[in-house]
Amino acid sequence: MRLFHPRPQRNALRTLFRTIRSHWKIVLCIILLMVLEAWVHSRSYTITPPAIPLDQPFYTGCQTPPRNTSARANAVLVMLARNSEVEGAVASVKSVQKQFNDAFGYPWVFLNDKAWSEKFKEKFEVIPKEMWTYPSWIDQNRAQQSMHDMQNRHIQYGGKESYHHMCRFQSGFFFDHPALTPYQYYWRVEPNIRFTCAITYDPFHEMAHHAKKYAYTIALWERGATVPSLFRKLSDYKASHQLPTSPLWTAMLDPSWMPWPLRRALSVLPNRDSGGDLWNMCHFWSNFEIADLGFFRSVAYRDLFAFLDRDGGFYYERWGDAAVHSLAAAMLLQPHEIHRFADWGYVHDGLQVCPEKGGEGEEEEGGCRCECKKGARVVEPVSRILSRKRRALSSVISHS
Repeated sequence: MRLFHPRPQRNALRTLFRTIRSHWKIVLCIILLMVLEAWVHSRSYTITPPAIPLDQPFYTGCQTPPRNTSARANAVLVMLARNSEVEGAVASVKSVQKQFNDAFGYPWVFLNDKAWSEKFKEKFEVIPKEMWTYPSWIDQNRAQQSMHDMQNRHIQYGGKESYHHMCRFQSGFFFDHPALTPYQYYWRVEPNIRFTCAITYDPFHEMAHHAKKYAYTIALWERGATVPSLFRKLSDYKASHQLPTSPLWTAMLDPSWMPWPLRRALSVLPNRDSGGDLWNMCHFWSNFEIADLGFFRSVAYRDLFAFLDRDGGFYYERWGDAAVHSLAAAMLLQPHEIHRFADWGYVHDGLQVCPEKGGEGEEEEGGCRCECKKGARVVEPVSRILSRKRRALSSVISHS
C-alpha cells in the first residue's frame, strides 16, 4: 500500500517575502503612490494667507478722550452667576466698569438658575426652568452614570450636574432669555475675571462697523476627554447638510499623514472626522466673548444646536459651550466675521493674555495703560502657537 505524507507547511512570512522580492517594482510603486496620496491630502489643508491681514486691531493705544461720541449700540453686558459667587461677581463688575463701562454706560443683565439672594439683588433675572433642566429625551439614569464615570476619571466638572445644565444653556438658550431678547449684541462677563487694559473705544460699535459676528481674547486647546464625539458629530452634520468648507473650518483640522484607505480606519478614534482627520482641539475661550446675537439666533445655528441637543452629548459626555461656539463659528462664519481683541488684557482662572508689544516683522498690537497681573500664567497668543505648526493657520485664526 502506498503511503502519502503531507507536504511541509510553508512559512507564511517567507512566502510573503519571496512574493515581495519577486514583484518589488510593483510593491515600490504602490508605496510611492500611497506616500504621494498622503502628501497631496495634507497639502489640500494648506491655507494661503491673505495678502492683507483681515483682522487688524480696531485701534492701537489709548484713545484720548475715549471714543464714546457715537450712538450707543443695542448691546448689553451679561453675567451668569450663583449666589455664592457674589464677591467674584462684584470684582468682575468693578473691573469692567473701571476699564470700560464708566465711560460708555451700557446696561447689565445678571442671570441665575436660582432665586437671587437679597445680598445679590439689583437688576437680576432668573433662568426659566425649561432652559436649565433635562430635556424629555435624555435617559437620566444613563446621564447620571456617565457623570459618575467622568468624576471617577477626574474629568473637570464632569460629575457636576449643574455644570452640564450650564453648558447646554450657554450653548443653546441664553440668547432667547427674555432679558436678552431686546438686544443685538452681548458681552459675556464671568465672576472672578479682570481686564488689565483700559478700553477706550466702543467694541460693539466697531464690531457692527466692521461686520464682525464673534470676538474673543484667548484661544486654547480643549480637553479631548470632555468632547470625544463632538467633532465627529459636527463634521457629519456639516457633510449631510452640504455646508461649504471655510478656511476657519480647515484651520481647526490636523490632516492625517496616514495614506488612503488606511486613513479612514482612524475615524473610530475620538475627535476625528469620518475621513480620519483630527480636530486640533483649538477653541475660543468663551468665558469672554462679544457676539452678534443674530448669529446664535439664526436658523443655521438653531438647527445645529437642536441636532446636538437631541444627541445628548451635553449629559452623556461633557460638551462645553466654548467648543460648541467655536466649531459652530468655524462652520457657519467666514474668516472676516471673527475678531480677536489682541489689544485687550484679560485674566481668568489663573491664565492671562497680554497685548503684544510688537517686534521685528510684527504689527503693533499694544493696548492702553496695560498692567499684566503678577503671578498669573501668561497665555501665549494662539497665533504664535499655530504658526509653529503652519504659518497659514495663524492668518486665519488670529487675522480672521
